[in-house]
Amino acid sequence: MTPPDYEYLRKLLKDHSGLDLSADKQYLIESRLLPLSRKCGVSGIGELVQKMKGGSSSITVQVVEAMTTNETFFFRDKVPFEHFRDTIMPELLKARASRRSIRIWCAAGSTGQEPYSLAMSLKEMGAALAGWRIEIIATDLSQEVLEKSKSGVYSQFEVQRGLPIQLLVKYFKQNGELWQISPELRGMVQHRQLNLLHDFSQLGTFDVIFCRNVLIYFDQETKINIFGRLAKTMEGDGFLVLGAAETVVGLTDVFKPFPDRRGLYRPSGACAASPQGAAAMPKIAAMAGR
Repeated sequence: MTPPDYEYLRKLLKDHSGLDLSADKQYLIESRLLPLSRKCGVSGIGELVQKMKGGSSSITVQVVEAMTTNETFFFRDKVPFEHFRDTIMPELLKARASRRSIRIWCAAGSTGQEPYSLAMSLKEMGAALAGWRIEIIATDLSQEVLEKSKSGVYSQFEVQRGLPIQLLVKYFKQNGELWQISPELRGMVQHRQLNLLHDFSQLGTFDVIFCRNVLIYFDQETKINIFGRLAKTMEGDGFLVLGAAETVVGLTDVFKPFPDRRGLYRPSGACAASPQGAAAMPKIAAMAGR
């Protein structure tokens, strides 16, 4: 890969996905794109670049998806899901008692382990949610990973990473060497293809947003922009959950850390939507991704 090819790819990835690669990440591009070049039947990364420069939108999509498909696993990092169970849901059950509905957004939901972990957490709450309407919207830039998420089919290796055995037995059915999550759990998650760089106001307003392990790839200006737009799609008493290496501190004042809860944030009130307005908001747009 020549230096001009690397610079072209850096700019393309920044413009299309927000991925901000430093000048020394050639190895990362090579590890992700050399297999793609073989799959596309071309001689190497240089030929991929030439095809993109020639206007091949399909190659461009595949390159962006190859570079932005990130690792995920069930109940990743544990702590955010403990916050969800012990702090977020108890508070929302009180605050939303009159309308009995909660909306959750998994931004960059990848192959589904995160939204399905939330769905299992909700199912484990049992009777406490009887009569409630809970929506989980999972979005990702990559259509390929969304299709895997929709299928709910995982390998033995994937279900062994982070998933307690009792939940595997309870919510999955084995088919040879693969495991499929139950239709009931799959029905709890709606899927939408979405680029966080683009407008996402059409998704409606949320009580909880999980946006974990994706903002670390963006530059500071892009992070600040996304935080501002996230705040506008969240109710004033909602919750934002970030990854362990992510924070709003020093970047923006639209969110404030939740006391003694690492990675948990609440709107500061400057940009957040009002709970009253969100309660009346139609959910047609969110349902369209099912």
